[in-house]
Amino acid sequence: MFIAMNRFKIVPGREEAFEAVWKNRDSHLQTVPGFKEFHLLKGPEEEAHTLYASHSIWETKAAFEAWTKSQAFRDAHAKAGDNRDLYLGPPAFEGFEVVQAERKD
Repeated sequence: MFIAMNRFKIVPGREEAFEAVWKNRDSHLQTVPGFKEFHLLKGPEEEAHTLYASHSIWETKAAFEAWTKSQAFRDAHAKAGDNRDLYLGPPAFEGFEVVQAERKD
């Protein structure tokens, strides 16, 4: 398994607008081979920003990388630049290969 995360620093007071962008987007993920799960996470609110992270789970790192080169990826991110006023800088990407997992059945 591979977990892809992006951290976003959002302008204070713009959290609802940021969440609306994500909730109303067409992610195209449901049609992508190897995609398993997505979460948008809200972190701590600080004076300078509110921290968010997108968290997607993939069958393999190769599946994630194939998605980043696909038309579905380009379509999902086509309007990303329309909301620059919400962000304090670009997202910070972090990718992780899962070495151990536990799940309650």
